[in-house]
Amino acid sequence: MILKRLSILNYKNIEESELTFSPKMNCFFGRNGMGKTNLLDAVYFLSFCKSAANPIDSQNIRHDQEFFVIQGFYEATDGASEEIYCGMKRRTKKQFKRNKKEYERLSDHIGFLPLVMVSPADSDLIAGGSEERRRFIDVVISQYDKEYLAALIRYNKALEQRNSLLKSESTVEEELFLVWEEVMAQAGETVYRKRAEFISEFIPIFQSFYAYISQGSEAVKLMYESHAADGSLLETLKRSRPKDLIMKYSLKGIHKDDLTMLLGDYPIKKEGSQGQNKTYLIALKLAQFDFLKRASGKVPLLLLDDIFDKLDTVRVEQIIKLVAGDNFGQIFITDTNRKHLDQILQKVGGDYTMFQVVEGRINKMEALEDEA
Repeated sequence: MILKRLSILNYKNIEESELTFSPKMNCFFGRNGMGKTNLLDAVYFLSFCKSAANPIDSQNIRHDQEFFVIQGFYEATDGASEEIYCGMKRRTKKQFKRNKKEYERLSDHIGFLPLVMVSPADSDLIAGGSEERRRFIDVVISQYDKEYLAALIRYNKALEQRNSLLKSESTVEEELFLVWEEVMAQAGETVYRKRAEFISEFIPIFQSFYAYISQGSEAVKLMYESHAADGSLLETLKRSRPKDLIMKYSLKGIHKDDLTMLLGDYPIKKEGSQGQNKTYLIALKLAQFDFLKRASGKVPLLLLDDIFDKLDTVRVEQIIKLVAGDNFGQIFITDTNRKHLDQILQKVGGDYTMFQVVEGRINKMEALEDEA
């Protein structure tokens, strides 16, 4: 799927913008805080029905305005046109439409426009808590597996109900706990099985990308940890209930799953340099792209937000060679330095379109002359 044209009105600091894109590489340059990331976030919104940065929809409306509208005009591989519309007014529910028909459930749209975004916020995958790493897994699998997304939604709803019972000031009958624990166990074991299958297939793809970018200078590993690996999830939840009642929270379950990220045999969180951490994260996201492409049969959009910071020239060029190749489709890249982008892209070769972003205004630019 190619995003041919994008229309934005009152989204974050972008007052109004109508943009036409290259089917391959689109580059946006400008100083920090000008709106480059906001533009990518608008593209992200059309794929996931929400912002990558702020889940509170009303806070994405431009200051002193009452609504925002984002419209994307896409072209499928068979030439079919698709129009995706999202609009929201303050104090009302957002509208999401495909070809002017509103979705009954937003979850029905997830996976229709597969997308992978690499951004500075990805540092939370290494530095943050386990919820960040679970979200990474969920975002991938949910885009190609509807059964997984449905099971995850069921599990989270049951978890919320069980936690409410745990916080109750009055005595709760065991049968009521069992109702929600059985839902958690059934849905959770489906989620666990699909996560385990995904990680098993994902690891060699990730290691291959890391080896290419680093030119084989370091070895990396991933390990998946889950309470569901210890046997019956239902029995695990039952055994944990006395402690859970004390803590007022469910201590066991697939909502505690985690990925251990290793550089060699040691946690990259403790051992990795800034460049190694950045390489690790980019390799994760490029592997996410590759896996999603294989699993869904669709070529995802790839958004690269300020990825060159903290990387040496060799690793930057390795990344650009990768994404400029035939395995990747339409790409959106941001950077603070236009000349940096031009030099890298001219060296690699290939067509691209350049835009300048200044205080929310986005203008198409002519390519710089090759000074070599």
